[in-house]
Amino acid sequence: MAASRRRRTAAVAATLAAVALTTGLTTGCSAVDKALDCVRTADAVAESVTDMQQAVENASNDVTQLEEALDSVETDLGALRDETGNADVGKAVDDLEKAVADVRTSVDGGDTTPDLSPVTDAAGELTKVCTP
Repeated sequence: MAASRRRRTAAVAATLAAVALTTGLTTGCSAVDKALDCVRTADAVAESVTDMQQAVENASNDVTQLEEALDSVETDLGALRDETGNADVGKAVDDLEKAVADVRTSVDGGDTTPDLSPVTDAAGELTKVCTP
């Protein structure tokens, strides 16, 4: 199951990169740079979300992996927020930050298998808005 998530994440990232590069041929360098920054960061977020999913699967062995994955997602989102002025990206980042905060609250409350579906849904939305 984790392997299929990784393949899906890789496929989404590759598609986003291809779309960003193709768009760059018609929209100019600054738009390409902005789109690529968004794609790179969205890819990092997707990897962090995948790590979080794996950490939840292994939480009974090591809860610190889940906390580290949450930290990583939050760091990636902070970087994306700093890089973009796009309102749609900002809303997607807000939604993903809220979903991550909810997972952190659950983990802090002792839940070793929190519901990650809001995180994966919000990450998917972020991927959509990063597609030029």
